[in-house]
Formats: sequence, structure tokens, C-alpha cells
Amino acid sequence: MPIAPVNGLNLYYERAGTGERLLFISGTGADLRNRPNQMDGPLARTFDMVAYDQRGLGRSDKPDVRYTMADYADDAAALMDHLGWPDARVIGVSFGGMVAQELILRHPTRVTRLVLACTSPGGAGGSSFPFHTIEHLTGEDRARHLMPFSDTRLTAEWAAANPEAFAQALSVTAAPDPYADEPNRQVGAHRQLEARADHDVWDRLPAIAVPVLLAAGRFDGVAPPESQLNLALQIPGSVLQFFKGGHMFMLQDRAAMPTIAAFLKG
Repeated sequence: MPIAPVNGLNLYYERAGTGERLLFISGTGADLRNRPNQMDGPLARTFDMVAYDQRGLGRSDKPDVRYTMADYADDAAALMDHLGWPDARVIGVSFGGMVAQELILRHPTRVTRLVLACTSPGGAGGSSFPFHTIEHLTGEDRARHLMPFSDTRLTAEWAAANPEAFAQALSVTAAPDPYADEPNRQVGAHRQLEARADHDVWDRLPAIAVPVLLAAGRFDGVAPPESQLNLALQIPGSVLQFFKGGHMFMLQDRAAMPTIAAFLKG
């Protein structure tokens, strides 16, 4: 099992493909044991790609201490050190996009091209959905609450008019966590949400000086279109591309992944 000892903890990672170096930073609650995932997608066939379970998640360590966004960014840089990578292309998705923003701002020479997917800058630029406020919700209650934010087309009216599609979407969103009983599983998830709630790089974003693609879903209520427009205005030279879909637009719009891959190849 590939483990990187970084910053006093162990990070689990996976590596696949050949080509330019690509670090994939995943979102809230991500666990590489849940398949299919990014390692089964086109980027892992196009690049020398590494993805990892962030601190508090998956098979990585889950210390019961306060995590910061700086910790997450420094973990990513330390993982690159472990791999012997002086720099890399980086894609950050949702929470991973927040980490990627911190990474390039704290370690600007380590990122050569950057994709920020369905993410938010925080602060005056707009924050992502406050997942820390619904930690108490589980199962169908949580799924029903989140679905209209994950895709703003999934309104109560849509659910009433499409009962079978709604039931199917609900069953997927409400699927139980198969690893819920692992030691510190809930602790790590909570600590990640604490750090996520503190994310705010708005005033620092103009310092980014590499090519940036902002990829977003038109119907995303977790990382709303307004936040994407703000990111585009605040990051010099960045390119904003909207796709047909919600927070999961990379699975909903077939044009998304080819566009992202083409940008990363540069």
C-alpha cells in the first residue's frame, strides 16, 4: 500500500498513467476506496497522475486535532516532495479546489498549470455550501436537503413530476458509508469540515501567475456560478468554462473531461 510520510502523518496515495505530472486533489469526504473514482477516468490514462486520501479521510491518518487549509496545502507539497516532483499540473475539485488555491499561494513554484473545478474562494468572493452546518443530518434527510444544492434543477417540482428519477437519485445520494465504523472516521470528517469553513483566499488570489482554468456547472448550488465569476475576475488571465450540470458536472457533461485534459496538457 503506497504511503507517504508527510508532516507527521501518513498519506495513502495511488499513481497511474504516463506523461506530464498531474496531482489530483479531491473533495469533501473523498476516499479512494470508493470506486469508480478519478483513478478510473481519462486523466489517469493521459497523465502521470497521483491522487491521495487527504488527512482525516480514507486510509490516511486522522489525528484528532484542528486542521487548517494551510495544513492541507502543505500536505500536498510534501507529497510532491515524497514523489520527487519539483512541480506538477494540479487539478482541485470542490474542497480540493480550495486546497489547490492554498497550495499555489503558499508554494507558487510547485504548480505549473491549474484547474479549479466547482470550488469557491471564500470571503468576499463567496463561500461554498456550509457542510459543517448539516453534520447532524444523515441518510435520506441529508440527501433530500443536499440534492437541490448539488443540482439546482432538482427542485421539489421536478421531484414531483419525476418520481422514479427522484427515487433513484435519492438512493444514490443517501447510500450508507461502508467505512462509517472505522476508528476516527467521523473525527477526520469533522476536522475537514472545520478547515473548509475557514477557507478564505479572496484577497490573495491576484498573486496567482500560472494558467488557470475555472471549470464549473451551470446548475451548481454548492459552488454557485456567482462564485465562479468572482474567481475569474480575481485570478489574472484565468479562463472560465461552464458545463451542463451541477456540482457533478464532470460526470454529467461529456465535454468536461476532454476540455480539462486539453487545458492541462497545455
